[in-house]
Amino acid sequence: MMQIMPTMKTDLFLPFIVLSLWGATLANLTCLQQTDLKSLIAYSSISHMGLVIAATMIQTQWSLSGAMALMIAHGFTSSALFCLANTTYERTKTRIMVLTRGFHNILPMLTTWWLLINLMNIATPPTMNFTGELLIASSLFNWCPTTIIMFGLSMLITASYSLHMFLSTQMNTPLLNTTTHPTHSREHLLMMLHTAPLMLISLKPELVI
Repeated sequence: MMQIMPTMKTDLFLPFIVLSLWGATLANLTCLQQTDLKSLIAYSSISHMGLVIAATMIQTQWSLSGAMALMIAHGFTSSALFCLANTTYERTKTRIMVLTRGFHNILPMLTTWWLLINLMNIATPPTMNFTGELLIASSLFNWCPTTIIMFGLSMLITASYSLHMFLSTQMNTPLLNTTTHPTHSREHLLMMLHTAPLMLISLKPELVI
């Protein structure tokens, strides 16, 4: 996409940028309606790729760097969320978020991983997600100030469904009356292999952008 965009006229970009931002906002709203944990994470990826498309079409150095940073960061973050969802499913045999609640009392270390990855998903500093979204937001505002409205709305909804996902799966009293196996060292290693590269890249973002 980055290769074919320079051959197109700049006048054609605005409707596509608006559509990609609107699509990202709609995908975020869809996330708020989900009860299935894996469906919510999948729609979250769609919303983030809408931002990447918008940034790619602007074709400035900042926007392309932001798109690259967000793609790499979201690749690690989304994969980590799917790993956590699978870890939860292995113990509860359900993906319905209301039925998986109460893990902070049973597996506090797993709750810590959920909190850390959700903070990355909503692009809190100093993560790579924050760097990518900051570059994209700056590029969008510089290119067309009104696009920042949809971008801001999208970010607000992202924070809402991420908080909803964390609270639904970790807080309150457990509903399931089954034995929950403790987490294994391989699961913690798997999460470390997702977060460590992202943290290291965040310390030196010029490696990828």
